[in-house]
Amino acid sequence: MASIREQLIIQSPPARVWDAIADVGAIHHRLAKGFVTDTRLDGDTRLVTFANGVVVRELIVDVDDDSRRLAYSVIESPSGIRHHHATFQVFDEPGGRSRVVWIADVAPDEAAEVVGPMMQTGREAMQHTLDEVTVA
Repeated sequence: MASIREQLIIQSPPARVWDAIADVGAIHHRLAKGFVTDTRLDGDTRLVTFANGVVVRELIVDVDDDSRRLAYSVIESPSGIRHHHATFQVFDEPGGRSRVVWIADVAPDEAAEVVGPMMQTGREAMQHTLDEVTVA
């Protein structure tokens, strides 16, 4: 199993960043504009449409406000990934900033060749979207 890790520093306070991440039905508006084009909630799952046209179904495993941690798992995907589990967690940084750590565990190992670049693009979109919150 491969683990992929992305990390970013956001100029906004942790409570504001966590609010955007915890809003699991609004990725396309509040978290990763341009990378995700639509998000639709369906019970404890969400359908996520990416800019490249790929649509996946994710199970929302846990939204933990106390630790500012979201856990989710891709349960339907056209890519044939056998296993995907990911987390976001928001930490305090000096100066009222936030550190976001995004980790995904995928199998088979080769799935990292697809998921890794998508997470890099997602990190860039999140950086832009969440830093935009500071300006607004």
